[in-house]
Amino acid sequence: MTLLTGKHIIGAEFSASGHGRFYAVNPATNEILPGEFAVATQEELEQAVTKSADAFKQYRLKSGAEKAVLLETIAAEIEGLGDELIDRSVAESGLPVGRLQGERGRTTSQLRLFAALLKEGSWVQAKIERALPDRTPLPRVDIRSMLRPLGPVAVFGASNFPLAFSVAGGDTASALAAGCPVIVKGHPAHPGTSELIGKAIQRAIQKCGMPEGVFSLLQENGFQIGAALVSHPGIKAVGFTGSYKGGMALYQLAVNRPEPIPFYGEMGSTNPVFVLPGARRAYGRSLAANFAGSVTMGAGQFCTNPGLLITADDPQSADFEQFLKEEFTKTTGATMLTSGIKNAYEQGVASLQQHALTELLAKGVATDAYTAAEPVLFKTTGKTLIAEKELTEEVFGPSSVVVTADDMAGLYDIAHHLSGHLTATVHGTPEDLEEYAELIAILEDKAGRVLINGFPTGVEVCHAMVHGGPFPSTTDSRTTSVGTAAIERFVRPVCYQNYPQSLLPAELKDENPLGINRLLDGKWGYQ
Repeated sequence: MTLLTGKHIIGAEFSASGHGRFYAVNPATNEILPGEFAVATQEELEQAVTKSADAFKQYRLKSGAEKAVLLETIAAEIEGLGDELIDRSVAESGLPVGRLQGERGRTTSQLRLFAALLKEGSWVQAKIERALPDRTPLPRVDIRSMLRPLGPVAVFGASNFPLAFSVAGGDTASALAAGCPVIVKGHPAHPGTSELIGKAIQRAIQKCGMPEGVFSLLQENGFQIGAALVSHPGIKAVGFTGSYKGGMALYQLAVNRPEPIPFYGEMGSTNPVFVLPGARRAYGRSLAANFAGSVTMGAGQFCTNPGLLITADDPQSADFEQFLKEEFTKTTGATMLTSGIKNAYEQGVASLQQHALTELLAKGVATDAYTAAEPVLFKTTGKTLIAEKELTEEVFGPSSVVVTADDMAGLYDIAHHLSGHLTATVHGTPEDLEEYAELIAILEDKAGRVLINGFPTGVEVCHAMVHGGPFPSTTDSRTTSVGTAAIERFVRPVCYQNYPQSLLPAELKDENPLGINRLLDGKWGYQ
């Protein structure tokens, strides 16, 4: 078993120079877990950023094959942690063993997915416009371009995914793949898990002979170091998954710097689910059961949790609401990630319950775990939802609001008034989908991922996935934090004009030594 040091990882070194200390707490029992963790100091932050900047000078020049080996080695080192990683993650998060084993698999799989992307190589979008010296009235010089890394990236670990959105999660994997060193600010709810993963990355860097400052891990149980990290002039981009309040505070720091930097914040969403009349009639019971399961999965602690179910009154399927009540009543509460998250959930539920224009529709079964959340389902009207904007705000946990419209026009009106979301879902028969085609078109402008006859919980890690959406779900709707397109957040295009062959990157040389797909004089190919 690896003994936890409670120290920060600064390149190849460990540090705990400050006097502040904090502890991890088991959310199911409220027991303090073994391990005393140091609070990072400003001096330690400076050391990490300096090493990161020095490492960037070398790491940015590493080939795709070299970076791919690093990512694959990180994946192997994480797998080598075995049960120790799972046991500590369970203790710090309250999540079940099976969920965390699956999350570990997702973490290593996405590292290997980026490795495969790097080996193939075409992601750099190499473009070549060869010189036309005889063009009239003016000749054209040789012009080439490709994507290059931005520089050191700050990554914030997320509370709800201690593995897949944390120290070695998608932000770290995509930044390292792009050629950017990473400094992670670990989430205070799972410092032991963060340290175990951080050491695995550190070992992989050493085995692969990479510059030591390619990775650092700083920890704290407050906000000062995180804010200082975003504000530091050595940081060139930020990846964040968390609350709207925390994300916007950091976003303001990022964009108000003397040198503003991109801040990629994923800040939550209520992920509306529209249920059309034909679907209510054809499979209302199963739809209600699956909806209840999606809302309460993982104690509702997913950014894609469906917080709104929107439907129109339909005399031919009036029993759909009863199905929702019955199925939701069967659900069971589960341990939430921290006592703070549970308190915020209870405050959100209380606000909905006290609202004069909402109705409590159903409750699930509570458990006696220390931070267990009770599933709750509310009901309101479409007109109320449009008028009372607070009803559309995310309540992070196993709750949702059923919204009823009078007719098709009412559904369209609700859709038009939605803000930005990570996902939007439509349930309907083939006839419904044809009749309500305009609704689906509206939702394309409201969400990053539109689903037909499914539920948004569960995000596949693949090339085509988009896990992002219009504000306020994210700070930049043009990007994704899941899938290989996430690499595009941490690069910028660089143009090379009239360069001799000897100075060009391999991706842009005439002979195409890497054999990648390139845009040559306006035509894509492997020339």
